[in-house]
Amino acid sequence: MPFSDFVLALKDNPYFGAGFGLVGVGTALALARKGAQVGMMVFKRHYMITLEVPGRDKSYHWLLNWISHHAKHTQHLSVETSYLQHESGRVSTKFDFIPSLGNHFIWYQKKWIRIERNRENQMIDLHTGTPWESVTFTAVGNKRDVFFNILQEAKELALRQQEGKTVMYTAMAAEWRPFGFPRRQRPLTSVVFDKGIADRIVQDVKDFIDNPKWYIDRGIPYRRGYLLYGPPGCGKSSFITALAGELQYSICLLSLSDRSLSDDRLNHLLSVAPQQSIILLEDIDAAFVSRDPAAEKSVAYQGMGRLTFSGLLNALDGVASSEARLVFMTTNYVERLDPALIRPGRVDLKQYIGHCSEWQFKQMFQRFYPDQPSAVAEQFAKQALSVSDQISAAQLQGHFMLHKEDPVKAIQNVKMLTSEQTLRKH
Repeated sequence: MPFSDFVLALKDNPYFGAGFGLVGVGTALALARKGAQVGMMVFKRHYMITLEVPGRDKSYHWLLNWISHHAKHTQHLSVETSYLQHESGRVSTKFDFIPSLGNHFIWYQKKWIRIERNRENQMIDLHTGTPWESVTFTAVGNKRDVFFNILQEAKELALRQQEGKTVMYTAMAAEWRPFGFPRRQRPLTSVVFDKGIADRIVQDVKDFIDNPKWYIDRGIPYRRGYLLYGPPGCGKSSFITALAGELQYSICLLSLSDRSLSDDRLNHLLSVAPQQSIILLEDIDAAFVSRDPAAEKSVAYQGMGRLTFSGLLNALDGVASSEARLVFMTTNYVERLDPALIRPGRVDLKQYIGHCSEWQFKQMFQRFYPDQPSAVAEQFAKQALSVSDQISAAQLQGHFMLHKEDPVKAIQNVKMLTSEQTLRKH
């Protein structure tokens, strides 16, 4: 049979025609599918924008909070329990509903945005022990402005919730985490130092914050260290808390006697401290004493961790130490500190905070009893100073607390300050 007759026979065969048609349809569908995939890939690449935020990023919790305010109609939720501290100090429970894992859609600035929350159960955060999470935003378009706006709104929303409060951070592993509830900002006028001392410190700190270019132009490391020393109960830590509120800064509490603290970890923590924060090293004498062997008489004040003295010095003022940093140290025993620790460059301003002076007695009396005339405050100040010149601000405040509404009794019982002092010593 000639080949042409064979082709004609196949053409007239109904089974062959049906099979050829199926192959053609299948091929067409495969090409259409491949074309759709390629088209979608090209569309995503050129006409869609995606933002992925990992769980360890600082903005992650801001964004979850922002999502909970905008995705009010989603039906797949997870709960986040928090505690709200009222002005009176009472704490109440607060439940926030946030979109659960999976895909969610919200309408924002005249466009739909897909939000996908992912959790990798096979991967965990080694610092927290929690599964690795991320949230991904996808929008149509090629402009990043929509994501900048979302991040800015999320940041402003988080800041509004902390407005008027001071956030405390503590070191956990290799990062800083909020410690307890944000505290109400303490007025700077509530801490009464001797005349001119508070103003001097505040002015120095503000001058440092407002003039970074001055340091850069002169090649001076942009960091500042302060040492407040003096008897206990005189307001050193209280002043630092009030100063943070005045500057709208947070406070990073760091204990040098922590057994898990090493040289590398200290250096890392100082370099990753939150922006606009004060690093507070309280009772620094409890971690290290003078390197003079004759001074090392008390085992209670010897360092017990893996942190070395040279590691502390390098973290404060070494080659690898971070800049744009504000460090406050406090101690009750300045004579126990090694001179290398408090030399200029590591401690730029040292200030003695002592027992109450006559001026402080008067100022604190007027603060607790603002309706009393200045002459009565002067009378109390003179009587208190005649009783003892070793009265701390904490003792004086405790005395006023015993006579909240009765300034006359506060004056009559001024000798109780010495008995309170004796009780504190015992």
